[in-house]
Amino acid sequence: MSPTITTSSEANGNVSSATARAAASAAATVEAAGPQPVTMAKALNTAMADAMRTDKLVLVFGEDVGKLGGVFRITDGLMAAFGEQRCFDTPLAESGIVGMAVGMAINGMRPVVEMQFDAFAYPAFEQIVSHVAKMHNRTKGRLKLPMVIRVPYAGGIGGVEHHCDSSESYYAHTAGLKVYTPATVADAYLMLREAIDSDDPVMFMEPKKLYWSKDLVDLDALRGEYEAKADGRSSTEGRAAVARSGTDATLIAYGPSVPVALAAAAAAAEEGRSLEVIDIRTIVPFDDETVAASVRKTGRAVVIAEAHGFASVSSEIVARVQERCFHHLAAPIRRVTGFDVPYPAPKLEHYYLPGVDRILDAVDDLQWED
Repeated sequence: MSPTITTSSEANGNVSSATARAAASAAATVEAAGPQPVTMAKALNTAMADAMRTDKLVLVFGEDVGKLGGVFRITDGLMAAFGEQRCFDTPLAESGIVGMAVGMAINGMRPVVEMQFDAFAYPAFEQIVSHVAKMHNRTKGRLKLPMVIRVPYAGGIGGVEHHCDSSESYYAHTAGLKVYTPATVADAYLMLREAIDSDDPVMFMEPKKLYWSKDLVDLDALRGEYEAKADGRSSTEGRAAVARSGTDATLIAYGPSVPVALAAAAAAAEEGRSLEVIDIRTIVPFDDETVAASVRKTGRAVVIAEAHGFASVSSEIVARVQERCFHHLAAPIRRVTGFDVPYPAPKLEHYYLPGVDRILDAVDDLQWED
């Protein structure tokens, strides 16, 4: 797929042509032997292709995902490789997309659908809450819904309103849904493969600003490790990762906030302070054990998230940590989040998004005796 093709979203001014071209270039990275610089876009694209190659019941559909390869080119080449029956475009009707996926999943298929942008998923919210999340319970376990709803979410791309929402709290609050959000290239591949293999519905939240982040990854080796797993156990679901070890305080983050937390920890190290960074990875199910163990060790914690702070995932994390670590805490848990206002205009988003300075200010406020 040529990266110079203009999508319908570009034509409407929703995404800059430079952004789309960068995504196209990222998704089109040629896979080579051994560890190579790989983008998250490439990892996600490869995960879907591998899943489709492994299981003929896996299919991909949504707005612009076929011929154009998606607004961010994450599905680039899938229609050409697997045909229009396995990867195809749909009308601009999110409720219809998810409703069709529900019917397919009930009948044994494994649909992977794309919502294109975070706030574009809201028209499908009734389908997600009333049917996707409840079908298994409603049928007393007789019907499973092995489906993945991919949601490019959060900010950092200079997008206008309806293109930069952090909507994870809505889904995390809805019993019956799993909620994944990768922060690294390797996790993007593994977590999407595991989401597609899951017999439960998964809201797969993809941080848009990380699509073009690169890590040294051997995708071929990662693929081999995943497909060789004999016990079928997940390596990421409900398992947070220690992204950086530390002793003085714990920074707890997920998705787009993990790189910011790591940058803050690196800056703090130059000032002589050792910060541990925990990458939540799957919001639902949540890994209380890893998070609590870190906070018990350091005695201090800051939770970082782009979403609004009020009634959010960050609120839940603070509550869970406080319940499990109260007698180990040397200071109240702090939060660094997006402000409780609608997402701002592109030129103002850097004020809204959690940054290194705001995180370090929160760390400095953790009642240090010195």
